[in-house]
Amino acid sequence: MNRTLRQQDYGGLKRSGKGLVRRYIAKMTGLSRAQSARLIGRYQGGGAVTPRVYQRHRFANRYTRADIEVLAAVDEAHETLSGPATQKILQRAWHEFHDAQCERLARLSVAQLYRLRKSGSYRHRRVAYQPTRPTQVAIGERRKPDPQGRPGYLRVDMVHQGDLDGVKGLYHINAVDEVTQWQVVGATAQISEAWLMPVLEAMLAQFPFHIRGFHSDNGSEFINHTVAQMLNKLLVEQTKSRPRHSNDNGLAETKNGWVKG
Repeated sequence: MNRTLRQQDYGGLKRSGKGLVRRYIAKMTGLSRAQSARLIGRYQGGGAVTPRVYQRHRFANRYTRADIEVLAAVDEAHETLSGPATQKILQRAWHEFHDAQCERLARLSVAQLYRLRKSGSYRHRRVAYQPTRPTQVAIGERRKPDPQGRPGYLRVDMVHQGDLDGVKGLYHINAVDEVTQWQVVGATAQISEAWLMPVLEAMLAQFPFHIRGFHSDNGSEFINHTVAQMLNKLLVEQTKSRPRHSNDNGLAETKNGWVKG
């Protein structure tokens, strides 16, 4: 802008010429008409056109980097408690134990405490990881069935036949009564609802006694709302295997080898 105004001798131009130069400067710099006129006025006043550094008004930091590191150390020692609990710890550290590091942190509000935890200094000092929480599925009761010598308590499992030349094999459904060892085997090409439900209904109808229990592993082919609705309609209690209890459904699993063979 300085070079253009000197080359064009802006002060000696007529009004039309000044307007043309002003529009040219606004076009080339992307400034508005008011901004261009303000800078040109500064040039005519004898000063060079220089950009002013924007001075943002900032309040002084009440809590220093050292305070944030102390807060991170307290959270690390107490496994990141809630804001009010951490606030009480910092207050007791200063008022009761006279810890000089916690003098300013003793006046820390709960809202400011959470803001400091989000700061870059805090995250650089301490990174807290929260493990993935398992999703609880409220379908079926997680326990081992107790038939008490009565038939009708089935152990159900599914085994895949395997693939051949890239073609997906059949899925075999193995249902065994725990007391009488009566066994019914079904097969389906897919384990989707449209394929699986007719097979399950036909298998349950082949048992010569009333079905009282349906026990399976935690696979989604059996632990879903569609199967649960069908069993509830038949007044059949649904149970599922417990973690770290491999024998809960061992009866059906021991017969899978014969079914697959």
